[in-house]
Amino acid sequence: MNIEELRDFCISKKGVTEHFPFDNVTLVFKVMNKMFALVGLHQWENGDQKINLKCNPEKANELRADYEGISAGFHMNKKHWNTILMNNSDVSDQLVFQLIDHSYDLVVQGLTKKAKAELENL
Repeated sequence: MNIEELRDFCISKKGVTEHFPFDNVTLVFKVMNKMFALVGLHQWENGDQKINLKCNPEKANELRADYEGISAGFHMNKKHWNTILMNNSDVSDQLVFQLIDHSYDLVVQGLTKKAKAELENL
């Protein structure tokens, strides 16, 4: 997968915006102003394709045990975030897309009723 495919998949989701809130190389995808994915662009340029995604804590532990390419979220809450190494790991593109969906869904579930209603009306 390349960065354009990843970006297109994330940005196609309802209510998603992209930002650079930390620096000019960390691309953050948000739904209703809540983060669900972070990508270090400088890492992609150097061949180290990683993405940080939110994850249910039990599922996060299972994934880390089952895949060498999935570890506790780098610079994130280790209980709720995973870092996924892509392209040169045992994590398929299909699984990455599923984990992006999972992260997005978790964030949407945690939105306020007002934010959920706004998202529905987009």
